[in-house]
Amino acid sequence: MAETTDWHDWHSPYADDTSALSRRLRIVQRHIDDWLDQRPESTLRVVSVCAGQGHDLIGVLTRRSDADRVQAELIEKDPRNATAARKRAAAAGLGGITVRCTDAGDFAAYRTAVPADLVLLAGVLGNISDQNARATITSLPRLCAQGATVIWTRTRRPPDLTPVVRRWFAGVDFTEQAFDAPPDELFSVGVHLFRGRPDSPPPSGRIFTFAR
Repeated sequence: MAETTDWHDWHSPYADDTSALSRRLRIVQRHIDDWLDQRPESTLRVVSVCAGQGHDLIGVLTRRSDADRVQAELIEKDPRNATAARKRAAAAGLGGITVRCTDAGDFAAYRTAVPADLVLLAGVLGNISDQNARATITSLPRLCAQGATVIWTRTRRPPDLTPVVRRWFAGVDFTEQAFDAPPDELFSVGVHLFRGRPDSPPPSGRIFTFAR
């Protein structure tokens, strides 16, 4: 199915602090902050899948004194969003962030980004087919370093797939660390820790294709 969403305009609700998207962002950012607080390493690798304008990771690193520990690749297909993310990172002096304008649905996009200690999967699982969502989760051991964390989001709009999504994570050796599901909103944010053995990604091949 061809994409019909304008993914640049999709970001406009971030301008409203009371929007559901802004509320979701603050939860994702809190989990990124918590992850950084729990990881003392001098260098940490992060990959953001379909990173958009980088509000989540860049927003956190902008206010942290230890931002230089993070080496991150933000993978974003829309050139307008990629440009916006580069500008935000540059304005914040975040030299460890690289924005790659390419298709995050192809393993080839991760050639220099993995294995990652943190995989950000925000805004992905709700915009692809259920079959693609399962394939993406199954593919995560190919993107993750030992002990990596995955932060993901997904709508709970009926039919709510999140119980199944959480089982899919468990099926590939992830342990749930948190699951936020505000009762007055439809979004959810999950945090899973990889307990399995990392695998090497293939040089190319489809992981997922956006469906809207």
